[in-house]
Amino acid sequence: MIMNNTLFFFSTLFPRILRFLPLHFHPFFFHLCYFIVLSVIGFLGLKVSNPRTPSSPNDLDLFYTSVSASTTSSMVALEIELFSNSQLILLTLLMFLGGEVFTSILDLLLARNKLIQNKLRSINPSSLSDESPTNATHIELGLVSIPHPIPQDQTLSDNVASVRLKYNCLCYLTYVVLGYFVVVQFVGFSLVSLYMTVVASARQVLRKKDINVVTFSLFTVVSTFASCGFVPTNENMMVFKKNSGLLLLLLPHVFLGNALYPPCLTLVLTVLEKVTRKQEFSQLLKNSNNLGYRHLLSVYRCCLLVGTVFGLNVIQFVMFCSVEWKSEIMEGLNLYEKVVASLFQVSNARHAGESVFDLSSISSAILVLFIVMMYLPPYTTFLPAREEEDDAKRKRKSTVECVVFSQLSYLAIFIILVCMTESKSLKEDPLNFNVLSITLEIIRQGILNFLSFCNILR
Repeated sequence: MIMNNTLFFFSTLFPRILRFLPLHFHPFFFHLCYFIVLSVIGFLGLKVSNPRTPSSPNDLDLFYTSVSASTTSSMVALEIELFSNSQLILLTLLMFLGGEVFTSILDLLLARNKLIQNKLRSINPSSLSDESPTNATHIELGLVSIPHPIPQDQTLSDNVASVRLKYNCLCYLTYVVLGYFVVVQFVGFSLVSLYMTVVASARQVLRKKDINVVTFSLFTVVSTFASCGFVPTNENMMVFKKNSGLLLLLLPHVFLGNALYPPCLTLVLTVLEKVTRKQEFSQLLKNSNNLGYRHLLSVYRCCLLVGTVFGLNVIQFVMFCSVEWKSEIMEGLNLYEKVVASLFQVSNARHAGESVFDLSSISSAILVLFIVMMYLPPYTTFLPAREEEDDAKRKRKSTVECVVFSQLSYLAIFIILVCMTESKSLKEDPLNFNVLSITLEIIRQGILNFLSFCNILR
């Protein structure tokens, strides 16, 4: 009976729900309902499963953790080691389903159904009625059928062909994103599991904490790819700061699921277009802005994004090493371990949120730098990207105007510089020298006049 009801739901009700939602709900409300339902289910799962400790955690803390995992916010109200193996797997599932790449797949499914319904309704409103099961079947197959009699108007025929091509593009893009999503995390999970099994020092850490190797590998890879920042240890990645191999295996996932996801997706589409020679892949690369998938950027924009991400990480790495190279947080690490740990830390500061050093021991200048980097959206580009359709506007916009920073950016730069020069005073006299007082003093001493001058140069 249960099996029959399940089959009835997925064969009849679920397709109707997908066809109903795009036309009657704004995507914001769909995402809101999705995350609410996911968080509630996660909370109930955490509630019924048994934790490691005999005492049960507070319900509010469990719900807060569920919301944080499903929205990939990386905020936790409980020590992560209090959760049992089954609870860690549940949190992994929440991060898996709440990641931005996975939710973008749901957006593609909704866009597909919305496209077909709108176009069919414009052609013939009766084609959306419940008495037309043949049309629903054709919709699922990606074939737009026009009820008899077939119009002979060439414009209508071209419109149908355009709809069919766009629908096929969305279908191909959905499969590519799903394949990318699964393959990247499966490869990462396999490599991390192999590393944790082979390297005795890393395996010993999990054995002391009674954490399953498979659970740790899956949890950490999914969390890193989703930019959540959860790690099954209370110390985050600080206990593995000497395991440079593990940090290097996780480092690509910091970018593949975040800032470098559009360039990687474009690269996959380019390879598929070269191999298959299909028109759909060519359309995806040429008309990326017309599909409504915000993660699909033009090749030119992807190149600028790669350059920006690389440049920002180099700046962070150089500044972090210049300030913290001989500090207490680097004690016990050799040259190679310092380089890898520093690279992992600065990359996670803007993206995934994992930490290999104690943030409370990092200097104020670097913390301000991390705050600025976290403030920047993932697809920010600081290189000249002049894509206006108006030729006159394109000519008026100079290269200097493309790369000039905002006023807040200049303030942040000066605050970081002062914190670096006054690092000794910040440690010895924190009452008079702190980030807040330095910020107020910089603003008061006339930096705003300099910003006004920079604004004139625009």
